[in-house]
Amino acid sequence: MRFMGVDGRVVDTAEAVVSVMDHGLLYGMGLFETFRTYQGEPFLLERHLSRLADSCKMLGIAYNPNPKRLREWILQLMSANELEDAYVRYTITAGVEALGLPAGDYTNPTELVYIKPLPVLPDSLYKKGRALQLLSTPRNTPETAVRLKSLHYMNNIMAKRELQSYPDAVRFQAEGLMLTGNGDLAEGIVSNIFFIKDGKLYTPDVDTGILPGITRAFVLELADHLGIAAEEGRYTWDVLTYADEIFTTGSVQELVPVTSLLRHGEENAVVGSGFVGPITEHLLKTYRQKAGL
Repeated sequence: MRFMGVDGRVVDTAEAVVSVMDHGLLYGMGLFETFRTYQGEPFLLERHLSRLADSCKMLGIAYNPNPKRLREWILQLMSANELEDAYVRYTITAGVEALGLPAGDYTNPTELVYIKPLPVLPDSLYKKGRALQLLSTPRNTPETAVRLKSLHYMNNIMAKRELQSYPDAVRFQAEGLMLTGNGDLAEGIVSNIFFIKDGKLYTPDVDTGILPGITRAFVLELADHLGIAAEEGRYTWDVLTYADEIFTTGSVQELVPVTSLLRHGEENAVVGSGFVGPITEHLLKTYRQKAGL
């Protein structure tokens, strides 16, 4: 994209700079939120900003969310880049400080907005689903009581590198699934995971160290509204092999059915009928209705 946002401004991406003394660069002290727009409106924006503000407070980064201002800024960027809808990454870094670990709070953070066109996803993805590859790279334990969506992304990058080493995973454009160090289901590289058995919805508990995803929480609310029983807990990979339906969640890709399971050295396993299941389909339809589609 030609234009991006830096500290409230719309600037040419080629001229956008962050100081080499920014602690986001030096120590990974920063946070971000990723979301998308529907008909120009950022979906669940207030929830994303609330999580961001809580995380900034935990890291000692001065940040007061302003949804109205951010909406206007995003619209300016979309207009400058001639986009009707967009994938948005909103980043807050700790800002410029002296070399060395901080002794106090960060009072002058850097604010960045990156946008790009929404990925073109075929309708068949939401009917035929995708594959889920079990990874040996474990989900690391969070540095804080609850995992933050921080600039510390090495764990996810190493998981993605492992995923790309499996020919079937590349061929089927699979999502990678990480387990905890104890072997419990955790989350995908860029998604949370749900499965359904006998009409009940299950998802790993936040205390496994997963990111408390905004879409994850919204889906649990939708399930409650629709009268679908749901449970958060600790589960193993084996329970997925008996699941009737599986899907992943994320703010940009929404709810994506998982219709095959990949594990290195084993035959690929089909989930359910090999197509999106009825509960997943119902949740996706309701989700999109809430988004204004």
